Amino acid sequence: MSKTYRLFISHSWSYGENYDKIVKMISDQGIEFFDHSVPKGDPIHTNGTDKELHEAIEAKLKGTSCVLILAGVYATYSKWINKEIEMAKKYNKKIIAIEPWGAENTSKIVKDSADRIVKWQGSSIANAIIELG
Repeated sequence: MSKTYRLFISHSWSYGENYDKIVKMISDQGIEFFDHSVPKGDPIHTNGTDKELHEAIEAKLKGTSCVLILAGVYATYSKWINKEIEMAKKYNKKIIAIEPWGAENTSKIVKDSADRIVKWQGSSIANAIIELG
């Protein structure tokens, strides 16, 4: 019987394409998972307060086995990714940092917080999920 992993895939909404690619890469590796991420279409993103968004993210993140964060340099400047890292640590969730394809500069904050740093490829991401999840 295969395991279903409970994942929180962090993403900045302006980088939605990368989020979609990560979901596809994980699926293509045959990993069964439940995505705990707050959906982009959730009205809390456009109509909610920062406090409401924080509570929504925390509620989703609490029930996961691990958190995947794209370690692009933009992450260093994202207040939400920094908050997600804090929440992951608060609930003892494993963090997998994914280095973007071809990136020369990556986020030191994300990589320093990570339990595992992987490259932008499905097998590396899947192996980290299996090991940590």
